[in-house]
Amino acid sequence: MGNLLYTIAVILVILWALGFFVYSLGAIIHILLVIAAIAVLLRIIQGNKVV
Repeated sequence: MGNLLYTIAVILVILWALGFFVYSLGAIIHILLVIAAIAVLLRIIQGNKVV
């Protein structure tokens, strides 16, 4: 589950960077960045729990 959150966060950051520098989609891109940041924070807070 943690790896999935980390992967989603990385993908969202890449999409945000592409949108910000290439397409300039405005608020949608910043929402993606916020979601990615939340996913990373959740990953950091949860740590490496063994399932």
